[in-house]
Amino acid sequence: MTDEVRLIPIRRIPEARPGDSVAELVLTGMAACGLTGEEGDVLVVTQKLVSKAEGRVVALAGIEPSPFAIAYGQRWERDPRQIELVLRESARIVRMDRGLIIAETRHGFVCANAGVDLSNVPAGYAALLPLDPDRSAAQIREELGERVGWTPAVIVSDTFGRAWRNGIVNVAIGVAGMRPLRDYRGQRDPFGNELRVTVIAIADELAAAAELVMGKTEGCPAVIVRGFRYEPGEGSARELLMPAERDLFR
Repeated sequence: MTDEVRLIPIRRIPEARPGDSVAELVLTGMAACGLTGEEGDVLVVTQKLVSKAEGRVVALAGIEPSPFAIAYGQRWERDPRQIELVLRESARIVRMDRGLIIAETRHGFVCANAGVDLSNVPAGYAALLPLDPDRSAAQIREELGERVGWTPAVIVSDTFGRAWRNGIVNVAIGVAGMRPLRDYRGQRDPFGNELRVTVIAIADELAAAAELVMGKTEGCPAVIVRGFRYEPGEGSARELLMPAERDLFR
């Protein structure tokens, strides 16, 4: 059982550029803040930091929108070039209405605009999701171990909306070094009732907690979560995705 959890923001991380090592950027920020890693830490890094370092930021000026993207953009006062990027990044369009596009990405995530985001990038640019967020998380963890002997569990987070609820929350789109789910099925609650369906999305909860100190305008792309007792293992964010055969809303 976890008694206390600390959320430690890493605020002085340099702006990422294509080809940068995310691990090195994180270590630079930690050194500037006087922080050191500890055994059992969880490192949560934003998708935007990873995407910038992996060259997944594109100039809208180089995007030629299709006639469909132009028509949809004009109808709803959206940039047709962004619409075109959303269509290119989508494996399946779930819903298009009132200028909103809910899409399934090639990773299997169902989210707004297929993860294409115009925030926290220079004007005229758009950030795309990492090609393989699990691999990105694993690489960050491996490099931290090689450089300073620190091997935290790593979560790559992004902000998703939620059906039937207002507001957005951070979720895990990449995981390394931990099991993303905690399965309580077969255990009993304090009243002796057997738990039959309770599986907690631990990685999502850690990502959401980290956002409390990241903020959206403070320029803090990484947080150390300290004190949480997670289950080590070779987890994947894909474990958090609802299988199609169990999805009641597909």
